[in-house]
Amino acid sequence: MKATPHILVVNGTKVRRPVFILGSPHSGAELLARAVKRSAGFHLTMGRPGVLRVTYAFARRPSLAAERGRGAARVLRDAYADAWRISGHGCAECPDDCWRAAGLRRPPRGGGPEAAGHEGTEPPRCVEPRGVDRFGDASPDLLYSADVLLDAFPDAQLLQVIRDGRDVVADMLADERCLAWFKPGLANLDEVFPNPFLGVEEDVERTRWPKAAAAVKCALRWRGSVRLSARLRAQTPEDQLLTVRYEDLVRSPGATADGVSEYLGTQISKLALTNGKREIGAARVGGWRKRLTTRQLAQVERVAGAELGRLGYPLSASG
Repeated sequence: MKATPHILVVNGTKVRRPVFILGSPHSGAELLARAVKRSAGFHLTMGRPGVLRVTYAFARRPSLAAERGRGAARVLRDAYADAWRISGHGCAECPDDCWRAAGLRRPPRGGGPEAAGHEGTEPPRCVEPRGVDRFGDASPDLLYSADVLLDAFPDAQLLQVIRDGRDVVADMLADERCLAWFKPGLANLDEVFPNPFLGVEEDVERTRWPKAAAAVKCALRWRGSVRLSARLRAQTPEDQLLTVRYEDLVRSPGATADGVSEYLGTQISKLALTNGKREIGAARVGGWRKRLTTRQLAQVERVAGAELGRLGYPLSASG
C-alpha cells in the first residue's frame, strides 16, 4: 500500500516546494539567501537553534540519518514546523544573521520593553504572515542533510552555490567559527571515517590531519563539499536543483536573479541581490591572489586542484 504523502501546515498555509540554499562555508550562499528572504511571499529562516541541532547531528554523524530512515525525515520536518512558525517569540530565537538578511536590526535581548514592543504585545517579527506562501531555509551546512531534506520534503527545490575554492579557503582562514571545527575536541575522525563534514576520505589524510596546516584542512572541507554537490546533482531531478556560481551573483546579479526566478517559478528581488553585495561586503572575485600566501595557495591547489579544474577555475602558475 502506497504511503500517504505528509502534509505540513505552518501558519495556516500548506508548505509546498520549500526552498533550501546549500553550499560550503563561505560559498556565498548568504548573498542568495538575502535575495530570496526579501522577495514577496517568502519566509526564509537562517540558523534557528532547533534546525541547527538536527542538521549538525546528521552532518557530523551521517549514520544517524541512515539508521533512522524515515524517522530522520520526520525529525527534520518537525524542526522546520517550529522554525517556520511566524511569531515574535519564534523570531527572538533567530540569530543576528537572519535579521540582517531581512534588512532589519535584531531587537535587544533580555525581554525588556524595547525588545518586546509595547506592553502586552509579543516581540517584533522579521516578516508578516499575511501573503507568505513559500518557505525556505539557508542555515549553515545544510548541504550535509540534503538527502534527508528531500525525504522530508519530496517537492523541495534546492539552490546550491559554488565558489572558487581558493576564495573560500581565504575566507575560512579568517573565520574563527569555521576554524573551531578543526579543534581536537570537535574533529571526530576517530569516530566517523570517511568524514564528509571535514572532507577526509583517505587513510593518509586521516593520519596527517592532526599536524595538517589550517589551509589544508579548509581545502579538504571545500573539496568534500563540492564532491558532495556533484553527487547531489547526479541524483536529483533537474527541476529540483539549480547550481549558482558566486562569481555570477557578484558580476551579473540581474541575470542571476532572472535565472533563479525562472527556476523557482516566482520573482526574486534583483534589488535585494544587487544591494546585498554592498551590505555584506561581498568579497572580490579572485581575492585569494592577495590573501593567500604562496605556501597556502600551493597547499590548496595540491589538495583540491582536480575539483578546481573540473569546475572551471584555472590553476595558478604555482599549481
